Amino acid sequence: MSVAAAEGAKRFPCAQCGALLIYVPGTAVLTCTYCGFENPIPVSAEEIEELDFHKYLEIARDDATAEHTQTVKCNACAAEFTASGDVTADVCPFCGSTAIISVPAEVRIRPRSLLPFHLNKLLAMTALEKWLASQWLSPNDLKRHARETGGLQGIYVPYWTYDTNTTTAYSGMRGEHHYRTVYYTDDEGNQQSRQERYTLWFPASGVVFNQFDDVLVVATDVVPQKHAEGLKSWDLPSLVAYQDEFLSGFRAVRYKKPLDVGFEDAKGQMAPVIDSTIRYDIGGDEQQVHTARTQYDQITFKHILLPVWLGAYRYRDKVYNFLVNARTGEVRGDAPLSFWKILLLTLLAIALVGGFLYFYSQNQSGR
Repeated sequence: MSVAAAEGAKRFPCAQCGALLIYVPGTAVLTCTYCGFENPIPVSAEEIEELDFHKYLEIARDDATAEHTQTVKCNACAAEFTASGDVTADVCPFCGSTAIISVPAEVRIRPRSLLPFHLNKLLAMTALEKWLASQWLSPNDLKRHARETGGLQGIYVPYWTYDTNTTTAYSGMRGEHHYRTVYYTDDEGNQQSRQERYTLWFPASGVVFNQFDDVLVVATDVVPQKHAEGLKSWDLPSLVAYQDEFLSGFRAVRYKKPLDVGFEDAKGQMAPVIDSTIRYDIGGDEQQVHTARTQYDQITFKHILLPVWLGAYRYRDKVYNFLVNARTGEVRGDAPLSFWKILLLTLLAIALVGGFLYFYSQNQSGR
């Protein structure tokens, strides 16, 4: 999703000197990059509401907005993001490439709410370096190399959230454990006994109900999917109504995943919860679920933007990406592994196992 709002993303000139105002993370003001003048962001009167899923699929185009902000695409990694001003060349925040082309404007669903940036770049870098230091199997020069060759970009990532009530009719089997005494003769001819468990199975069927609130689905694939999904500590109750001012000085990624496709992903997140509810309803000691038919009612959604600091750097000709939750400092990412550290750890494990086996054999021979 680009930064386009109902009127399109805007540039905010300073009332004192005319220079560009940008949003300062953790505040409610726009600050002039030249003279330091602060311009408070007005509180929006727009309510953050859940939108009807089925109704919105029919009328989405009426509420969608034409993009007025320039969107560009990286030829190297195919990421689409907003560019500042009328630039025709830019640096891709995802892979560092400068092979950029313009993308025609489209009519797209507008975001209605967002979480503003809370951590500034310095605090995000501190969180990133702390996380890098915790990767003890990574090369020792990783933190220095990341600091020298990489950097952080402030980006708003598009998400869908879904609420729904589910009704699931199921059929399966309930297993109940029982025990019986089994008698046998050991190798020395002595009569012995032991407890043996067996399971009796009974047909089971029923209907279970679940309520889901704010099932979060990443609406783009240009940020590392597993890392974006791994960021869990979002304070969604703190969402504020969308305002262009919060995006001033940052990029925003276009959404690629349509609303209905996103709901299919949400179903995948709901499935384990529904399965757990079914098994609880079946009861017993073990459960088998043969069929489960789920009906989704009262589906509502929100299209939101969540703030991350994206870190990308190259280590030995390979790109590594990191995401830092710009609200909490939570980090998700990949890091290279040190061959020598892994070798040392392997040798240490072999030595420990060898030592254990040696002392065990010595103990057995001494009996």
